[in-house]
Amino acid sequence: LGLVDDRILRRNILVATSSLLVPGAIRTLADRPVSCQLPIYGKNFSIINDPVNPYWGKYEGDEDYRRKPAYHNGTAWTWPFPSYCEAYFMTYGNPGRKTARSILSSSKLLLESGCIHNIPEILDGDAPHSLRGCDAQAWGVTELYRVWKLLR
Repeated sequence: LGLVDDRILRRNILVATSSLLVPGAIRTLADRPVSCQLPIYGKNFSIINDPVNPYWGKYEGDEDYRRKPAYHNGTAWTWPFPSYCEAYFMTYGNPGRKTARSILSSSKLLLESGCIHNIPEILDGDAPHSLRGCDAQAWGVTELYRVWKLLR
């Protein structure tokens, strides 16, 4: 979003982060092994995940041992998702507008479920990407609207 001037680097960033996309949201971590282990420690300092496969695709269960680890290791967030679409448009210009708008339009699925005409805070990273967190997140709605206007 203006921080990277190098066009090739911007394209590479978009390609690398495209594996994080789910309809209407972007995951915090991809579902694949990592080369640098990412252990998550519980309250008693024991490891509660697989450090080589730290992806956590469901945001459910006990807050400290299930939901908190999922928050940053696979949960999909709605509010930064429009920024991906904006970055796509900024990288590819008018020829990429239709693609950016098409990716952004996947948010329609969220607008038509849960708290109708609103955007939830987060989704499960795993399909079917169940709606989680706050039912109507203001910054998710405003970001969607801001980028939709930009791409029109």
